Amino acid sequence: MLEGKKILLGISGSIAAYKAAFLTRLLIKAGAEVQVLMTKAATHFIAPLTLSTLSKKPVHTSVIDEETWNNHVELGLWADAMLVAPTTATTLSKMAHAICDNVIVATYLSARCPVFFAPAMDLDMWQHPATQNNVKKLQSYGNHLIPVGHGELASGLVGNGRMAEPENIIKTLAQYFSSQTDFQDKKVLITAGPTYEAIDPVRFIGNRSSGKMGMAIAEVFAQRGAKVQLVLGPSSLDSKHPNIEIIRVESAAQMYEACAKKFDTMDIAALAAAVADYRPASVADQKIKKKSSTLQIDLEKTTDIAASLGKVKRTNQWMVGFALETNNEVENAKGKLERKNFDMIVLNSLRDKGAGFAHDTNKIKIISKDGSIQTFELKSKKEVAVDIVNHLKKLMLLS
Repeated sequence: MLEGKKILLGISGSIAAYKAAFLTRLLIKAGAEVQVLMTKAATHFIAPLTLSTLSKKPVHTSVIDEETWNNHVELGLWADAMLVAPTTATTLSKMAHAICDNVIVATYLSARCPVFFAPAMDLDMWQHPATQNNVKKLQSYGNHLIPVGHGELASGLVGNGRMAEPENIIKTLAQYFSSQTDFQDKKVLITAGPTYEAIDPVRFIGNRSSGKMGMAIAEVFAQRGAKVQLVLGPSSLDSKHPNIEIIRVESAAQMYEACAKKFDTMDIAALAAAVADYRPASVADQKIKKKSSTLQIDLEKTTDIAASLGKVKRTNQWMVGFALETNNEVENAKGKLERKNFDMIVLNSLRDKGAGFAHDTNKIKIISKDGSIQTFELKSKKEVAVDIVNHLKKLMLLS
């Protein structure tokens, strides 16, 4: 799956840099085109000449080489993937905090492609909370960690910290690119964000949904080849991905209308929006003035979008539901899954720190139609989106 792929290989100053020669050779053998970047420290462990000979391209060790400016922006745009292997503790920290003092970090900050990093350091350095925080920070930006290996380290200690073997790194990249087309030609309907239900021309009933979770899911499906129709409630979020068409709506009625028009032609629907359950029974034409100490507003139910679509869902369609609960979480989610004819439901609880509205992270459980439950740790919403899409893919393959 690496045939014709353009790979930026960043090498930082670790003894594991010697493995970069094998890694470069394997990338070339797999059909990839490789451009190598090195920190100054890395050149003490392996010669740039070795890597330029293997890659058949000049190796960049600085933004300015021999009075020639290397366009790190162009390099970042050129690549299909950027791989930093080995990633030392120093380079890890610089990438996490945008300390742009070498060609690897400069290119990383300009890259629009997926970025993979393979750490390499001694046992205690790897386990230090500062290092682990930097790893989590990089992952929260959507970068991909290639886990360290266990074994004898340069210090003579035995433990975690070895750079992953080149064969395993190649396998990770190949699996990633393989997954990028697993939803090719699938049509996916996604709802995201809140709905606003008007009280008068100025005021509305709404909720705190940001739409970030639904947007992240839309991005993952699009990156993996799907054509996405994203029905988005009031939100400033946007996407430039060519596979995503955004349909902006405000109310639950508008969201239902947009979904009902699209649903019949869809293969998959992921209903992540926080749709209002009730709306004002009547909307004032003019701003309501403050005349008394109380104000009574009669509410009526909105159309249940998920239940309506579930009733007309075909056997070859897949529906993913979402449940945000505060009590009896699993019981309530299972009931919702059954009532609305979902194939799986994503459950999160407002009692979990870092989950729910207004966060860049989420902590979920996925409940499948057979009653099985898979629990995930707190992750960035981008990572959670990958978990959700991967779980759906597994169910589709098993059907």
